[in-house]
Amino acid sequence: MNTLLEELTWRGLIADSTDLDALSEHLDAGPITSYVGFDPTASSLHIGHLVQLMVVRALQAAGHNALLLVGGSTGLIGDPKQAGERAMNPREVVAGWVDNLREQMSKFVQLDGPNPVRFVNNYDWTSELNTIDFLRDIGKHFSVNRMLARDVVARRLESGISYTEFSYVLLQSLDYLELYRRYGCTLQTGAQDQWGNITAGIDLVRRTEGAGVHGLVTPLLTKADGTKFGKTESGTVWLDPELTSPYAFHQFFLNAEDAKVIDYLKVFSPRSREEIDELARQTEEVPYRRAAQKALADDITDLVHSPAEREAAVKAGEALFGRGDLSELPDATMAALAAEVGGGTLTAGAELPEVVAVLVASGVVESKGAARRAINEGGAYLNNAKVTDPAARITEADLLGGRYVVCRRGKKTAGVTTIDRG
Repeated sequence: MNTLLEELTWRGLIADSTDLDALSEHLDAGPITSYVGFDPTASSLHIGHLVQLMVVRALQAAGHNALLLVGGSTGLIGDPKQAGERAMNPREVVAGWVDNLREQMSKFVQLDGPNPVRFVNNYDWTSELNTIDFLRDIGKHFSVNRMLARDVVARRLESGISYTEFSYVLLQSLDYLELYRRYGCTLQTGAQDQWGNITAGIDLVRRTEGAGVHGLVTPLLTKADGTKFGKTESGTVWLDPELTSPYAFHQFFLNAEDAKVIDYLKVFSPRSREEIDELARQTEEVPYRRAAQKALADDITDLVHSPAEREAAVKAGEALFGRGDLSELPDATMAALAAEVGGGTLTAGAELPEVVAVLVASGVVESKGAARRAINEGGAYLNNAKVTDPAARITEADLLGGRYVVCRRGKKTAGVTTIDRG
């Protein structure tokens, strides 16, 4: 098997493909051109998109050419989803998201050198189409019976699906045909839920050009309970630091389950097989050390944000529970920690609040009485300093970043109170 395919297989990045032997020969024959598409249905990429970019990085590293398609036209429609009809976003909003996604993707791929990534936008060719040509030249190659049999369509038939979403597969198939004609693209990659769209595009290229092209899809990464990877209780894990802070991002992966952490390392970490095998051994033999989780969180935060942001996230996590100095954290990191840990807000006038009120507002105790008991028992902390006087008030020096107070009860219960000065 081709060395690249062997590596992708070991890293768990192949769920399905066209004839693997034929694809292996095709890759061995010389540099090929591949593409993967991203629809701008939000202002940022999320962690699921990063899986596809890891495949692109592997293709580039092996000397192949890659096209990154941002769907300026398909993003106006949206791939059918099982939950129901997508909301259509305004054209100007989608156009802005196209620019955002291209900028984000640029940091993960090679933009220069012998095989730089080329960005393409399917709006460039679909905007020129008229309805008659689209129906005659593209639509005639698609069987309605086969389209109805597609899993997501079949599931939506009872509740209803618009013609717009029903015909999405034609537009994505047209992308493959256009990229084959324009750039000699012979491989489309994507997530496993795109397999139907990819094979439809392969069939369209065969019917119109008489050419054999290839497809490869990655598994949908899941948690140990089978739920979709990349989701938290509050929503998607975004790559944009304004939507998911580097601290929250690092914490998400630091809390990865033992049953899945090695799978995630293989996908997102540049570590060698030997290093990952050693982390797998440690996860099995000494799981409480969480060596694999720490490696994963560090590696992926370095990749998506930066080593400096990763260091700040690590320091914040350590300082939260008394293993570092909270006052050394940058204001942005302190704000992210407050948002992630949770707590409440107190409004202060000329006089700052009592310590017991701050403890209650943070959520680490239920009442002022409970706060006083925690203080008397020696288990209450403000900014990692033990509180000894139940009647004390906080001071200006207690306000981290000018407004935050980190509260802790015992070793493991923490919260943040935000002081609103009006």
